Amino acid sequence: MPSTLPILILAGPTAAGKTALAVRLARRLGSEILNADSLQVYRYMDIGTAKPSIEERSAATHRLIDVADPDEPFDAARYLELARPVVDELHARGKIPIVTGGTGLYIKVLTRGICEGAPSHPGMRQRLQDELQARGLLALHQELLRVDPPLGSKIHPNDRQRILRALEVHRISGVPLSHWQQQHRFNRILYRSVKIFLYRQRDVLYDRIDRRVDNMMRQGLLDEVKKLIAMGFGPELKPMQSLGYRQLCGHLAGKLSLDQAVADIRRETRRYAKRQMTWFRGDPEFMWVDARDEQEATDLIEEELQKALPPGGPALPVP
Repeated sequence: MPSTLPILILAGPTAAGKTALAVRLARRLGSEILNADSLQVYRYMDIGTAKPSIEERSAATHRLIDVADPDEPFDAARYLELARPVVDELHARGKIPIVTGGTGLYIKVLTRGICEGAPSHPGMRQRLQDELQARGLLALHQELLRVDPPLGSKIHPNDRQRILRALEVHRISGVPLSHWQQQHRFNRILYRSVKIFLYRQRDVLYDRIDRRVDNMMRQGLLDEVKKLIAMGFGPELKPMQSLGYRQLCGHLAGKLSLDQAVADIRRETRRYAKRQMTWFRGDPEFMWVDARDEQEATDLIEEELQKALPPGGPALPVP
């Protein structure tokens, strides 16, 4: 049975201002922030993943940041395995966890559980890894579109892990992974939740994205990528294929000028933000909140949390 206390889901596109609002809420509620960004789980990848600053981490406790090396497997199942004990611990202490990030799948499995019935096979996984090297990711994505069109159309052609997993399931069972997921339907309720999607007008958001990319470069993102490669975390790894890291790896390999790489980061980040907004529009439980007025957003969120508390229970611990 779900806890009588809710969890607060604070989602939104990249650069919307989620971290600043989450810190404000954590301080007012006396609670902690649980990361739901699939890249901030990795150590050594700080600038390009826009991890909370030292000041933000000092102002509020952040959980599930820096819990894996870039060459460690990490997926939604692993996220759920690590996140549930944190949520349960905070609930046991009478706290409302503030789950913050833009990775829709992580948020979905945390609130609705995960499809565990699809089979896996280490031998097939290795065979697909070999095919990836021989045929390339685009060819494997095209195969997925043929054998599982509903899922293939939703998975980005650069999402190596999800493409390989979907092909693994189909080749082992002969049944598309989308079928397994449909049987699951995410119809469990692990936690009662208040779901907030923090948004900004598109032109404002895109300007914030461009300025964030420029700031990352000034902070030393290129040096961060060089350091990761020197540590043995090569460009073939899934985290190194993510926005910013992929383009700068291409620059260091002589495929792009630095100006071309930065322009590509800006463009692809804007496209990513658009995909995030599309994903979260598919969940009618999310309340869209304008990020322009932080105080107004805070007041509205606290009002919704108060409604979610059990009748006759305590009021929110806010001034």
